[in-house]
Amino acid sequence: MKKYKIALIPGDGIGPEIIAEGKKIMDSISEIENFEMDWIEYPFSADHYLETEELLPENSLKEMEKMDAIYLGALGDPRIKPGILEKGILLALRFYFDQFVNLRPIRLLEGVDCPLKNKKPEDINFSVIRENTEDFYVGVGGHAKEGKSNEVLEINRSLYSVKFNLDIEAEKDEIAYQLGVLSRKGTERVIKYAFELAKKKNKNRVTSVDKANVLTDIYGFWRKIFEEISKEYPEIETEFNFVDAITMWFVRKPEWYQVIVTPNMFGDIITDLGAMIQGGLGLAPGGNINPNGISMFEPIHGSAPKYKGKNTANPIATIWAGAMMLEELGEGRSADSVIKAIEEVLKEGKVRTRDLGGTSKTNEMGDAIVERLKG
Repeated sequence: MKKYKIALIPGDGIGPEIIAEGKKIMDSISEIENFEMDWIEYPFSADHYLETEELLPENSLKEMEKMDAIYLGALGDPRIKPGILEKGILLALRFYFDQFVNLRPIRLLEGVDCPLKNKKPEDINFSVIRENTEDFYVGVGGHAKEGKSNEVLEINRSLYSVKFNLDIEAEKDEIAYQLGVLSRKGTERVIKYAFELAKKKNKNRVTSVDKANVLTDIYGFWRKIFEEISKEYPEIETEFNFVDAITMWFVRKPEWYQVIVTPNMFGDIITDLGAMIQGGLGLAPGGNINPNGISMFEPIHGSAPKYKGKNTANPIATIWAGAMMLEELGEGRSADSVIKAIEEVLKEGKVRTRDLGGTSKTNEMGDAIVERLKG
């Protein structure tokens, strides 16, 4: 029997409740399909940080190198300054395991109301590939008071290392600055991933998103590399969209899109819009992918601390993220079965959590999906 070792991080707020339902479904489908999920749970969360001042120790990262995947609930807590948990745990995992692809399926399932007039499931079914380790999210910036100052900023990645020696002379006012960085290798690999995904899913169009008309250096570089890579896939149609334009077209004509590839910051923005047109954050899964390494799967919503312990959160995004994990592990049939079970429960409409207009509990949604899996 095949066994997969999965690092389980329930996290904060509603995280433990929704990850419990995801684990329930993963255990159920593994029993049906005759493989095993070996869960290794880690405590990294707001509570753990407040008790120990520890975020994500090196020894735990080394342990996770031996895992097959990481399954994450949610992170974030109002008791802790914004960014500490996200940078110290979530981004640390992404960077350590070089999860350079953020994969977001934007798909309207049957039985879900779409906020866009007259749009049906066949109209909203595309993928967004967001570069996950570069752009303005490299965490390099600072501020300078009026006068002269110096700053040395460094980025160390598996692909490259770069150092910025800044001589700053600010007159008349204090300033803040943030540096965005794209590397050739980092850009090439995520764009190639997008084209390969299009081939795998029998799609014939890849859309690149940028803002090269204003941020000409950094996104002109992205656009140039996209054009170079596209020549390797002559059978696939390509196009460019500016990020502001694509937000308009997501609303006006979502059926146009098949596969989208975008730098980090713009991907962060447009995937939240994508979540809304597919029915809400409770239905939006995400994968942080390293095709040749360890990937991490999570819902894209936050920890919703005000709903903690109320058993009302929608676990479908987390369960769907688990299906994405199964597909990445090579269990494609099991992944399809989980998504089919989700859709059948939604279509029937008897079990609906609060965000979907119902009164069902978190665990009741999980139980209903298990029942569908068992047939």
